[in-house]
Amino acid sequence: MKNDVKYGIISIMNKTTKTLNTPPDGFRQSLFWDVDPKNIDAEKNARYVIERILEFGEPKEVKWLFGRYSKDEIKRVMNLPRSQVNRKSKALWSLMLTT
Repeated sequence: MKNDVKYGIISIMNKTTKTLNTPPDGFRQSLFWDVDPKNIDAEKNARYVIERILEFGEPKEVKWLFGRYSKDEIKRVMNLPRSQVNRKSKALWSLMLTT
């Protein structure tokens, strides 16, 4: 079961999507509950977007994230001193980003 989940996540990470400034369906209000999702700029607000999607994103959002940002950028944001990615999520994504 654990391997199925791991390989499912890896396959999502490896599939490239057209690099859009927002996910195909736009940013979900439930993912960005504290702001108007229409005002989010994926370039200017990269840290915010990466942290929220790593923490609460659905598979299609994660797929978009890995098509939009480099793995190095995602690692950098995730390892910032005041990152909003919790300990358990950070451990999971650290493992996923090393493969």
